[in-house]
Amino acid sequence: MSDELPSELAADLRELAVSGEAPPSVSGAEVRFRAVRRRRRRRTAVTVSVAGVCAAASLALLLALSLGDGGTRERPSPAASPTAPARTPVAVGATVDLARRVLTAAGRDMPVSAGMPGRPTPTGRMTVVAKRDVRVVPALEVGPKDVYALKVPWVIELRDADGTTNFVGALSTDQKAPGNYDVTNGWIGLRPADAQWLYGQLDLGAVVEIGDRDSGPSETAVDTVPPAAGGTGARPSSGRQPVATAIPSR
Repeated sequence: MSDELPSELAADLRELAVSGEAPPSVSGAEVRFRAVRRRRRRRTAVTVSVAGVCAAASLALLLALSLGDGGTRERPSPAASPTAPARTPVAVGATVDLARRVLTAAGRDMPVSAGMPGRPTPTGRMTVVAKRDVRVVPALEVGPKDVYALKVPWVIELRDADGTTNFVGALSTDQKAPGNYDVTNGWIGLRPADAQWLYGQLDLGAVVEIGDRDSGPSETAVDTVPPAAGGTGARPSSGRQPVATAIPSR
């Protein structure tokens, strides 16, 4: 009896399994179609995910570049081309015609005496750098033989762009010389009354143009020369006119 129980149990189990079987809801072809569709969806999802990662990386790189240059992509404006500064024309305060021995200022002509042969008067445009009521002029080529210097009144000191200096003053020792002949060692001598008038007419920084005997007035450009330290443009407080004084040699 013990041998028959297992056989009967096995038969019962088979019957139970057969009764519990249910027919598939879809056919085999439908199962294969669904499997293929699932595989395509997984591939599409992977592709979209990779594309999203690439797009995010590109966006991050673009933002980094934009933030790195301040968020602007404007090109720097080109530098302005340098332009030469405009030169301000300087009016000539006085002109000296050495050939005619005439100094002209404010429409007034005044006779002068300039440098003798061997000691010519410097030519060109010069600037008034100082004014002095009286100046001691050493080694003057005029006056008595025992005189080595003169105190010249109404002195207007001049200087050109190269540093050459000269001056205009009253020639009191020989008042016939202005307009007739040259007796100085290069400076420009006027009659005392004319020298005093010119002293009050020209201010510091005024331009005096001195013409060559051969070529006439110079046409060179003006280079302003700064006034010398200690120069003054004021008239003397005294109303008395200085007089040239000879200093005898020792």
